[in-house]
Amino acid sequence: MDIANRINQCTICIDSLPFAPRPIIQYSANAQVVIIGQAPGIKAHDSNKAWNDASGKRLRDWLNIDEACFYNKDILAIVPMGFCYPGKGKSGDLPPRPECAPKWHSDLLKTSRPKLILLIGKYAQDYYLPDKKSLTARLQGWRDYQPDYLVLPHPSPRNNIWLKRHSWFERDVLPKMKKVLSQYW
Repeated sequence: MDIANRINQCTICIDSLPFAPRPIIQYSANAQVVIIGQAPGIKAHDSNKAWNDASGKRLRDWLNIDEACFYNKDILAIVPMGFCYPGKGKSGDLPPRPECAPKWHSDLLKTSRPKLILLIGKYAQDYYLPDKKSLTARLQGWRDYQPDYLVLPHPSPRNNIWLKRHSWFERDVLPKMKKVLSQYW
């Protein structure tokens, strides 16, 4: 059984989830780019389709990619930090379950060897980057993580305040990131 099928059968955190496990992953060993985000939201859980909400629309706009390309697993793999919807918290969804990334990510990335990994949000960045910087500092120094990683804030509407306060990201940094990404699609 390949790794994506094994992940789809995973029940490691069944007792901590609000619903039955429904791992959401888009994976092919051929994908040159891997998105590592936090965890699926309720819309992704209900539809069994990653980034199937307002966050996904904004992310596709940021990446300058259409839905057909975005959902083509041979172009783009989608690997969340937590594969299942973690439930609702006081101010949005709960953080990704901590069991998933240590259990699955290393083996998954060994089988795919992507040319670029997009680290979306602080959970993914804190797991993969040892520098202990803030999200803002990482985005200001985004070139420091090239050519292996591209760091992005989470595209959730809940981050509109951060985006407004840091308008330089969409104005100055994002166009440069789009040039980096254009070689992949």
